[in-house]
Amino acid sequence: MTPAYVHGYDPRENERLQDQAGTLVELLHGDTQYPAGSRVLEAGCGVGAQTVTLAQRSPGAHFTSVDISAASVAEARRRLQAAGLHNVAVQQGDIFHLPFEAASFDHVFVCFVLEHLAQPARALALLKRLLKPGGTLTVIEGDHGSTCFHPASAAAQAAVQCQVTLQQRAGGNALIGRQLYPLLVQAGFDSVRVLPRMVYVDGSRPQLVDGFTRKTFTAMIEGVRGAAVAAGLSSAQAFDAGVRDLHRTAEPDGVFCYTFFKGVAHQGAPR
Repeated sequence: MTPAYVHGYDPRENERLQDQAGTLVELLHGDTQYPAGSRVLEAGCGVGAQTVTLAQRSPGAHFTSVDISAASVAEARRRLQAAGLHNVAVQQGDIFHLPFEAASFDHVFVCFVLEHLAQPARALALLKRLLKPGGTLTVIEGDHGSTCFHPASAAAQAAVQCQVTLQQRAGGNALIGRQLYPLLVQAGFDSVRVLPRMVYVDGSRPQLVDGFTRKTFTAMIEGVRGAAVAAGLSSAQAFDAGVRDLHRTAEPDGVFCYTFFKGVAHQGAPR
């Protein structure tokens, strides 16, 4: 079963995903490029927030980007057209029932998708089947348990935990970043390598203060306020206090840290 997308599909979430993608381009994608002529599957492309970057950085590769949401597929196509990119075919599809033959792709890319799946290891095993021998799978996930900040705030940590709990109840896992290595091994991949990608933000990095602390992470937590209060995970007053403290970390003397995990694994021995 594919769980509900806990962040929702409203326009503000679309904007948040674009802010996140633009802010983290070099951190997450600086070492991801695909050779000309290669066929790449992007599984779970969403609104195309990562797709545009992938296609721009590997203009000679041919991408097939798939997402379960028809609305997201339409938005991804719009963004690709606006960017003038023609090396991507976007289609609707379920990651557990993709209509491709075995060994159809040279590479697979998965970003911020496994966290929403009840069966991430099964998804990885199915994607492995679509890779040619020697092909690679690249996967990127966050881990909300890695969040730390100054000034410290129990209220802010409680608000973050509300999002973690809601995602767990929806069948996902907001702490999945730390599990990438064992998940990839369990799925049968070879030469698995996972490295942390930490976002460190302080007053000397104003672009990250605005793009990540405010518009990516804090905006994500703000987005689950209604669901958290409705579920009885927090009172409105307590949740709002936590969000205020998250915004406080974006002040000149504040500090915010968050860690993403990026894994690369092979289908059989590397070529």
